[in-house]
Amino acid sequence: MLTHITPFRELLAECKSIDEFMNVTMSEDPNEAVERGNTLITYIARTGKMLADAKYHKNAKMEDETIKIIEELLDKKYSAGIQNALIKSVAKEEQYLVDWCDRLNATATHQTEWCRTVISKAKAELNARI
Repeated sequence: MLTHITPFRELLAECKSIDEFMNVTMSEDPNEAVERGNTLITYIARTGKMLADAKYHKNAKMEDETIKIIEELLDKKYSAGIQNALIKSVAKEEQYLVDWCDRLNATATHQTEWCRTVISKAKAELNARI
């Protein structure tokens, strides 16, 4: 395995940790928004890398298992659709990780936009008072 690919179990643990952060409701305090936004920017980069690593694990699993399944299916008369479904099912945990990393990346991006909105609102309110 490539040394720069994060192991599967470590990715799961990291997703759990990032997910806990993402599920915290932020107040409309602009200082909190700046602080949270700084963290979110790093999470956007990290979850992008995690997504690539998760796809690597999925592809590796698919490669390993597909040959085994094809050998088992040679004697059986399954349709192509059933064969494809069986092949996809061997990497369901890896696909789950891919989906989770993708959602965390999107969530971090959306939350960054919310932080920007909170900061802009505070700035507009400050300018209105001046």
